[in-house]
Amino acid sequence: MLRPVTQIPERSFAHQEGLPKLPVPPLRQTCERYLATLEPIVSKEELEHTRQLVQEFLKGGVGERLQKGLERRARKTDNWLSEWWVQSAYLDCRMPVAVYTSPGVVLPRMHFEDRQGQMRFAAKLIAGVLDFKKLIDSENLPVEYLSGKPLCMDQYYKILCSCRIPGPKRDTVVHYTHGKMAPTHITVVHNFQFFVLDVYNSDGTPLTVDQIYMQLEKVLNSSLQANKEPIGILTSQHRNTWGKAYSNLIKDKTNKESVRAIQKSIFTVCLDAPMPRVSDELYLSRVAAQMLHGGGARWNSGNRWFDKTLQFIVGEDGTCGLVYEHAPAEGPPIVFLIDYVVKYMRNIEMLRSPMVPLAMPQKLRFSITSEIKRDIEKAKQNMNIMVHDLDVKVLMFSHFGKNLPKQHSLSPDAFVQMALQLAYFRMYNICCSTYESASLRMFKYGRTDAIRSTTVDSLGFVQAMQDPTKQVKMNLECCIINVESAIHGQAIDRHLLGLRMQSIVDLTSMPGIFMDTSYAVAHHFNLSTSQVGSKTDCVMCFGPMVPDGYGVCYNPMDEHINIAITAFNSCEETNAASFAQAVEDALLDMRALLEDTARTRQ
Repeated sequence: MLRPVTQIPERSFAHQEGLPKLPVPPLRQTCERYLATLEPIVSKEELEHTRQLVQEFLKGGVGERLQKGLERRARKTDNWLSEWWVQSAYLDCRMPVAVYTSPGVVLPRMHFEDRQGQMRFAAKLIAGVLDFKKLIDSENLPVEYLSGKPLCMDQYYKILCSCRIPGPKRDTVVHYTHGKMAPTHITVVHNFQFFVLDVYNSDGTPLTVDQIYMQLEKVLNSSLQANKEPIGILTSQHRNTWGKAYSNLIKDKTNKESVRAIQKSIFTVCLDAPMPRVSDELYLSRVAAQMLHGGGARWNSGNRWFDKTLQFIVGEDGTCGLVYEHAPAEGPPIVFLIDYVVKYMRNIEMLRSPMVPLAMPQKLRFSITSEIKRDIEKAKQNMNIMVHDLDVKVLMFSHFGKNLPKQHSLSPDAFVQMALQLAYFRMYNICCSTYESASLRMFKYGRTDAIRSTTVDSLGFVQAMQDPTKQVKMNLECCIINVESAIHGQAIDRHLLGLRMQSIVDLTSMPGIFMDTSYAVAHHFNLSTSQVGSKTDCVMCFGPMVPDGYGVCYNPMDEHINIAITAFNSCEETNAASFAQAVEDALLDMRALLEDTARTRQ
């Protein structure tokens, strides 16, 4: 974002009804911007061919008809895009949620290395999330504003008490917050065993930190040995495979009740076993991988229920963070929750509570047939393949942070994006399709659109940086214009998706513009990026969007930048550590350019 999001303490649904609807951008504008997007990433011949297809689409009446269909849909619904987007980006996607769509967050390393420290930390964390839930339940969450305009707060109400449910061809997401029977328990996983932990007293007050600690102690003491069958690992499978295993699993009444208890819980806490020690230099990269996939079947991958929206991870060795299922919400609500809980934990003391006898947390039972056993074995094998394939590098860039570009009146986000462009160009000598997520929360039920950072101007910049004979000027205007149009609902990607979906709804033949090579190239994002700004010094990470791409998530702090880079080892061309080095070099070279320019001006 260009400007910071501000919070104003007022009821979070006060503005919800008055939020504007997401507009459908003008058809000609999107077509022109689409062609401009292609210019730096496809050949002249391909571009010419696409230009003809776009002309046909505009002039032949097909585009106009689909556009009118979209405009009708926009009039009839609160948001013409959201349902289609969640389906196409998440629920229809059949890849595993672990690594492929669920982001992980690494919190600063904690200074405990035993079970007492682990339980103490987990108890405070649980109390902090319950305190945050109070804001949600009373609808007293402060409204967020961008440029003086209120943002949609709906996603905040979707992250607790929700879960994804696998289906044979499409998944669904369920929310259990409505009605009198709102959930009052969380799920705790330890040694691959799941427990229901009631976190409220009979009078509706939350348990104190001390009470939660005592309950966690009971959980640990009744799961000292690792369970032979890590049932949770099934949730890491390819969605069709898990869909089949799921319907098989819940045929049994006990299994069905246990699964429902996990799905209905407010959130999940994974008490992880310690991981193999690594050097301080590799520590953050290893923890980022642990947050994404658990480290493998013999480590903590079975200590998860990957369909659960929120899973907090607290390791016995002081590693902590979370992984979240992406369908219900984007990063900002998750980061707000993290900042809130971290602040709460700093201020809370563990006071001795009055000795009220609390019921033993209920251990969830599973009846494991030979078929389910086979499913678990297959899931373990696939998880281990996934673990070996994921290449993670966390770069703690310590030379400067967002204050530097700000001193030169530049957007920190655009500055980092341009460094990514430069790093990629230096490694591969070409530009690629680049995706940066932009929030559409200015609109009712808005999710995201794509900022495309690769432009003719960015290509010019990276080429000039490589040419010692050229005078280079730092021009980030192109990035800023793209961001502005995206957050105001005028980007191209979701509009193109809408036109394509409309064509499917109308049962007409797919227009040529969507069957074209250029369309495939434009949507093959070798760089999938996101800025997730938080007050907490944390690192968010996610897997690449394509087999030969990078996932890049960055958190610019005042004086340093946390950057997590992922790639796949199965692709010979990509390497997370090499790209991290290229990004570091690019950022330093861009600082040198700024300083040179400033000196020349003087």
